[in-house]
Amino acid sequence: MPGISAIFWDVGGVLGTNAWDSSQRRYALEQFGLDETEFHDRHEMLVSSFERGKIGLDEYLDRTVFYRPRSFTRQAFRDYMCSLSRPDPASLGLARGLAKSGKYLMSTINNESRDLNHYRIEAFGLREIFTVFVSSCFVGLRKPEEGIYRLAMELAQKAPEESCFVDDRALNLESAIRLGMKTIHFEAAGQLKQELAKLGVAP
Repeated sequence: MPGISAIFWDVGGVLGTNAWDSSQRRYALEQFGLDETEFHDRHEMLVSSFERGKIGLDEYLDRTVFYRPRSFTRQAFRDYMCSLSRPDPASLGLARGLAKSGKYLMSTINNESRDLNHYRIEAFGLREIFTVFVSSCFVGLRKPEEGIYRLAMELAQKAPEESCFVDDRALNLESAIRLGMKTIHFEAAGQLKQELAKLGVAP
């Protein structure tokens, strides 16, 4: 049986904080005094298009925040959104070590809007680690849709049995498991290192 030669990583919740998940949205609503119900209704109607790259951040903000006059600027809101993205040094260090070993193809599989994805690639130094970015905003597919995992393996030219996918949400692991990928439910960097070692993965 072949060993692992490709590792596919979620970004938010594994390599750092989430970009614009429920917690981050809640912090922003509190920071800027926005009505939660009103914002949530608008967000839910737009999030699929936002994360699939169908609309950009400006259009998203036009429809969820700046559809009426506000006491704060668009730039202030964008800056706050970006400030919520914080790297996890331990997880990034582990990923960087695996990348430097040259043993594994390193790729992301993540749901993220285009502007925030570009920001986090820069802020987390992800170009130093990953050669392929299978982000929902680039490919028009989102986890847990099976298609995004199939596409990731096709782009990497890797078979499921030689692929491992790491994510902090069990739901996002289910399609990968059905396709035959090895999976790790991320909890912390130390736990991830141990789980990878069980699969024979080490720098």
